[in-house]
Amino acid sequence: MQYTLIEVNDKKTAREFILFPVRLYKNDPNYIRPLDVDVEKVFDPKQNKLFRQGECIRWILKDEQGNTVGRVAAFVDHKSAIKNEQPTGGMGFFDCIDDEEAAFTLFDACKKWLEARGMEAMDGPINFGERDRWWGCLVEGFTPPNYCNNYNFPYYRRLFEAYGFQDYFRQITYHVPIDDSRLNPVIREKARRISANPHYRFEHIRKGNDDKYVKDFLSIYNRAWAKFPGVKPLNELQVKAMFKAIKPIMDERLIWFGYYDEEPIACFLMIPEINAIVRHLNGNFNLWGKIKFMYYKWRGVCKKSFGFVNQRTIRRKPSKDMITPEYVCGFVDGEGCFYILNTKRIACEFQVSQKDLAVLKTMREFFGCGYIKPKYDKSGTYVYLVKNIRDLSTKIVPFFKAHPLIVKRVQFEKFAEV
Repeated sequence: MQYTLIEVNDKKTAREFILFPVRLYKNDPNYIRPLDVDVEKVFDPKQNKLFRQGECIRWILKDEQGNTVGRVAAFVDHKSAIKNEQPTGGMGFFDCIDDEEAAFTLFDACKKWLEARGMEAMDGPINFGERDRWWGCLVEGFTPPNYCNNYNFPYYRRLFEAYGFQDYFRQITYHVPIDDSRLNPVIREKARRISANPHYRFEHIRKGNDDKYVKDFLSIYNRAWAKFPGVKPLNELQVKAMFKAIKPIMDERLIWFGYYDEEPIACFLMIPEINAIVRHLNGNFNLWGKIKFMYYKWRGVCKKSFGFVNQRTIRRKPSKDMITPEYVCGFVDGEGCFYILNTKRIACEFQVSQKDLAVLKTMREFFGCGYIKPKYDKSGTYVYLVKNIRDLSTKIVPFFKAHPLIVKRVQFEKFAEV
């Protein structure tokens, strides 16, 4: 079969770039046509700031009869490309019939275009923009996609791997029914302990206080994510734009912030999954599309929410007053052990391992017994130990009987019995 590449450079080819997937997936009940404006703004230099430091090209692919059988885009962000070990460009918005020759024609076009711009590697399928949209090849979970997420046929994976693409990383979306009875008792107990700790406070957002939450989100996100490769720090204008974009569909009861001594440390953002509405708009978000959007929103067709968690590590110089019984139990559930040594005689030890020496010193002060030593493996970890039988029987065992553990409960009960 002879295939012809056509660059997208006018309204007609741009329209075909949008419409080809609609025809390709017309018999797939899971496919949801994205809003045209969401795709078009990726390739609009006035709306996509990456054009300031990068460039992009799109193609459609036609067969001998003039039928469109594929599409693809290639792009390079010159500023970020050089930060990789190999200068790396990207390709995405790939859709194609199940034909290797057609797919390879599209892949080759991207590869040659990127090579001409000094690129030595090609990531894909990715977005000419942030990772929260149009990112990745779907390989499991062929269900209706979330808003602005990729959906593709299962054979796409075979086409990519046959060309030579390999896994770089896996991006996973979890789905769980909202059912309080399904909550793991360990998680429930940890939540209770944190809620009982006066240093922590949680609140859902309140409209009219946007500036505060913008600054809180910015602090949490940048400290949690900006250190990872390929993730750029956000600025205040970007976060304000994000809050403005979700405001029409925001349910303030679904967006929570966590604070430690009034410093923002975590946020959980959930918004109604609007693809349940987008499904009915046929790609249009003109005046009539907006009226239909509000109608389906009013009808309550959104039955699920989409969210993500940001949290950052906090460091505080610990003090005895902040080491509450709940804190100790949570710490020991994660880092503690109750040893029963049966050599020439039975001996018992209570241990807690941690690299933060100050935490262990405060825990020793809390119990009023035991000692601390470096761990034998020279890993930089310290161990808090209590070996004295009197201390174990009068301080350690009574404390954990009065404040039951969750994860280490069975281990402690055997220890206490001995």
